[in-house]
Amino acid sequence: MKEASVSGGAAASPGVGPAGAADCAPGSVRVGMFPPVGLLEQGPETVRAFLAQVSDAGLDHVCCGDHVSFVAGAGFDGMVQATALVMAHPALPIHTGVYLLPLRHPVLVARQLADVDRLSPGRLTFGVGVGGEDRREVSNCGVDPATRGARMDECLTVLRRLLTGAAVSFHGVFIDVEEAMISPAPAPIPIMIGGRSDAAVRRVGRLGDGWLGVWNSARRFAAATGLAAEEAARAGRADLPSRHAMQVWCGLADSREAARGCLAPVMEAYYQLPFERFERYCPYGTAEDVAEFLAPYVAAGCAEFNLIPQSPGPGQAISGVAAVKKLLART
Repeated sequence: MKEASVSGGAAASPGVGPAGAADCAPGSVRVGMFPPVGLLEQGPETVRAFLAQVSDAGLDHVCCGDHVSFVAGAGFDGMVQATALVMAHPALPIHTGVYLLPLRHPVLVARQLADVDRLSPGRLTFGVGVGGEDRREVSNCGVDPATRGARMDECLTVLRRLLTGAAVSFHGVFIDVEEAMISPAPAPIPIMIGGRSDAAVRRVGRLGDGWLGVWNSARRFAAATGLAAEEAARAGRADLPSRHAMQVWCGLADSREAARGCLAPVMEAYYQLPFERFERYCPYGTAEDVAEFLAPYVAAGCAEFNLIPQSPGPGQAISGVAAVKKLLART
């Protein structure tokens, strides 16, 4: 395997941008949510009304996922979703959670990120992951699933340099660019890195602004953020990654039984696996039940949640997530 050589973009070290943790008051908890599936297909008026309701409820951001061809071909490009969402509301921040960066070329992604920032300065948080729940999705995009982590490292290295506006030359195993440049450069865009493995957490330490956890305990959350800090110190970073978050599926209804009835079938259909495989990491019930489940993560240092709520209706999902946020603020 040849060793990568890099030039250009000396200011490529990670740093939180305008929507980052710096503008989050000490002790506060940011809470955002994913819209219901199919929202963007319901027309611009419906989308605008939903986002206005989210904003009026006091939620901090709206999230979108990303897939190219998941399980039976399902998907919706994350950058397209992010663009549609930022254009439908004048102020709400948008988080991708997560964008499958190794399936794309970093020059193309840098261009897209810079353009989204031109349309909505300072409102995008870019969450990335290697994917792989459906390995055929990865291989059908021309990527060997075994190389996802190494590709992610190269993609992030090139992407961060490109986002500074500098000319970048990089000669790696998977990515090879010469004097690539993106102009105008965007304002700093926070990059959150997802993944459950220690390798993913160490990647945060080298190349991320924070870790985006999923399917893990509060104890693992504390250990992972500590590992990220250790890796950042080993890499010689002056700015340790500090914007750490959790992405959590949850059911919100008037009872635990009703909430589970909303959550379980959606997750089973999406992942093609029994709900019991996920249940211990997916709270359901009233807002109080969900907040009680999340409180240990706050105690472990989590200051941001991307909730994927399943409820009898979108209004109840929004009000439930807003109630969870208020309850977490008291912890």
